[in-house]
Amino acid sequence: MRRASRTAAARLRGHKRPGASGTPEAVAAASGASRARRSAGQAGDGVRAAARGPSARQQPRHSSPRAQEAGQGEPPPAPPTSSVSALDLGEQRERWETFQRRQRLSFEGAAKLLLDTFEYQGLVKHTGGCHCGAVRFEVWASADLHVFDCNCSICKKKQNRHFIVPASRFKLLKGAESITTYTFNTHKAQHTFCKRCGVQSFYTPRSNPGGFGIAPHCLDEGTVRSVVTEDFNGSDWEKAMKEHKTIKNMSKE
Repeated sequence: MRRASRTAAARLRGHKRPGASGTPEAVAAASGASRARRSAGQAGDGVRAAARGPSARQQPRHSSPRAQEAGQGEPPPAPPTSSVSALDLGEQRERWETFQRRQRLSFEGAAKLLLDTFEYQGLVKHTGGCHCGAVRFEVWASADLHVFDCNCSICKKKQNRHFIVPASRFKLLKGAESITTYTFNTHKAQHTFCKRCGVQSFYTPRSNPGGFGIAPHCLDEGTVRSVVTEDFNGSDWEKAMKEHKTIKNMSKE
């Protein structure tokens, strides 16, 4: 029985599996083929991974060239305009650019605001216009207005009370095409008014051809603090102008 068992075991050990070779050459070949298949599989995985691209975890964070130069992911603030770049603002550049951004102003708008504030110290910007809104203007003047009430033939009829400013402090915002002009006698006074609603919100007075007479009742509310009215004897214009000591200077800078 023991001999039969050993014989059976020997037969089993010597039995070859289908497709397998028991020689060393065959074993080596099979091992090499297995390694080749693993290498091919790894290469295929690499190709497929390359086709898919890097994973979300490995995905590089792209930024603009300016951000890369600045060494940060966020883009830097908008560069100054060419007008600012043309100026040597020195240590004030950052303050200037911050001022522009906060006020939401262009370079020209920021410069105008600062110049107006400096040149017109003690003055406020009034705005106004005609009744229908076709004519709009702005004017820099005191919050305390000195108004003339003239009794000449035309001012008396249209109740032309006005205060006088230099032309440089007046700006017509819109409505040049809506304005018409009436003149008479010496034709030096330019009585301008809106063609649509007929309101005279400003005009060029004979006394001050280098300035404007502004109707205080045509200003928007909120900027006038007080009004002082002075009677002017325009019915005897030459004599009144000769006796008045300050009216001619009101249209000068």
